[in-house]
Amino acid sequence: MFEHAAALTTALADALRAEADRAIEKHGTFHLVLAGGTTPRAFYRELARRKMGDARWHIWYGDERCLPLDDPERNSVMAEAEWLAASAIPPTQRRPIPAERGAETAAMQYSTWLQDVPEFDLVLLGLGEDGHTASLFPGHVWNGAEALAVHAAPKPPPDRVSLSADRLSRSAQVWFIATGAGKRDALARWKQGMALPAAAVRGRVATRLWLDAAAA
Repeated sequence: MFEHAAALTTALADALRAEADRAIEKHGTFHLVLAGGTTPRAFYRELARRKMGDARWHIWYGDERCLPLDDPERNSVMAEAEWLAASAIPPTQRRPIPAERGAETAAMQYSTWLQDVPEFDLVLLGLGEDGHTASLFPGHVWNGAEALAVHAAPKPPPDRVSLSADRLSRSAQVWFIATGAGKRDALARWKQGMALPAAAVRGRVATRLWLDAAAA
């Protein structure tokens, strides 16, 4: 737990660097799944400031909104603007979900791409106030394929694509980032053992919660 979000961002960037170095030393590459939403924005800016990422890094996304390719509300557009476009990670190794093609088509395409990646090294995820993570929402299907077409999402836009809980769990590490008092209830329900989407995702080696004081 960190006193404020800025301290969390600094520590998280340090930890990400160490995890990338370990993965590259072990097998020569680092496969990272990015979280979307507003919480990771400052973190991605910190990664850009540190000039992190090179030709050994491979970028994936946990979910995406079905919006036009250049829509600023897309997770990939935010990550590119705040970090990736200025990084040394080759564009061919930055793999956004093609959600502009529609949820079903995009989910099938991403599932095909992921067949070449048996396991991620690190998955970054946020936590919604309702306990959702990526675009896995309470009352919706969380598994059944590598990537899922999501319809009637409880927050706009209604159509999305999300990696399944099972696919997100096929990672050495899963790190949840939660800041702000609005996350307290979801964290309390998680600790009580309620069946939340976030609770269905676990790293093979470790699952970590990165919290600021307001969330904790």
